[in-house]
Amino acid sequence: MTAPATPTQTPVRTFTQRFSSTRRGARLARQLALVELHGWGVPERTVLSDHAGLVVAELAANAVSHGPVPGRDFELRMTLFPEADALRIEVSDARGDRRPAVRPHAYQAEEGYGLRIVDAVATGWGVTDRLIGKTVWAELRQP
Repeated sequence: MTAPATPTQTPVRTFTQRFSSTRRGARLARQLALVELHGWGVPERTVLSDHAGLVVAELAANAVSHGPVPGRDFELRMTLFPEADALRIEVSDARGDRRPAVRPHAYQAEEGYGLRIVDAVATGWGVTDRLIGKTVWAELRQP
């Protein structure tokens, strides 16, 4: 985890959407994120698009698996900073008491790799508290 970057540039594009805290909501979040990026001029099958898809999928899956509260949705927010070639992805859920952490490697484990993937592709990631819940964020840079 690293400290959140504070880009000096003004964001040019922002996308915010709430989704149901279900596996279906997590899949929809990933699909809409990729559609939005394509609309912003980030073509499919580029490194930034592929990494963004991975990060959104993992953070949304974690929000659905570890952060659900009955009757509460999770929120996806993406902000593009073209001058810095940076994309910030934030996923917020209502469970502030459950903090994400990279798990130690477990031989033949079937789960627990999500934040390892985020850590591998993101230039930085972390957690910030909200009035209700938390936000897990990750930043990606254009290679």
